[in-house]
Amino acid sequence: MDTDQLIRTLAADNAHRAPRVGAVLTMALLVAAPFSILIFATFLGVRPDVMTAMHNPFFDTKFAVTLSLAIPAIIVSLHLSRPEALLRGWGWLLLLPVGLLAVAIGSEAMMAPAMPMTMRLMGKNSRSCLMAIPAMSLPLLAGALFGLRHGAPSRPALAGALAGLVAAGLAATLYASHCTDDSPLFVATWYTIATAAVTAIGAAVGSRVLRY
Repeated sequence: MDTDQLIRTLAADNAHRAPRVGAVLTMALLVAAPFSILIFATFLGVRPDVMTAMHNPFFDTKFAVTLSLAIPAIIVSLHLSRPEALLRGWGWLLLLPVGLLAVAIGSEAMMAPAMPMTMRLMGKNSRSCLMAIPAMSLPLLAGALFGLRHGAPSRPALAGALAGLVAAGLAATLYASHCTDDSPLFVATWYTIATAAVTAIGAAVGSRVLRY
């Protein structure tokens, strides 16, 4: 087999692999999701004033932020599941939640403050946030890593970190319906710390289990 034929063969193989990885990742997340939901239902539950909270734009913003992290992370992780793929040109997708938070923080700052900035930053649920998001992320992280194992990422630690972002984003979406702290400052601080912890775990585990 000459070089051109080898390249065509590898390209054809990668073209078929991407959908397969996507399908496996989707199924793995669907299998893992009930375990995260069970943790949520057992220890947390939806906040009692959720119907009233829906009228607060900052409550809705929490879901926009968490989903704008999880969905791009899925897209980028599938892209990087191919051995020749690079992060260049795709990393900007992961900045979407940062942009949303910046706009939300700016909007809140222009409003008459209902409470001091320190109270908005610290909130009432910081400890719960730091424990609940990683706990609910673990089943989803296992599912994401399982799905990505069906690819061939050339940078397994980075792929594992993205699996962590996927898991944390989905878990944070669940947690947002429980959390009574709606300030973007709270989200930017405590959700980010919890997400960083899950991302670090994903990178550490991914560097081993996604190596080929």
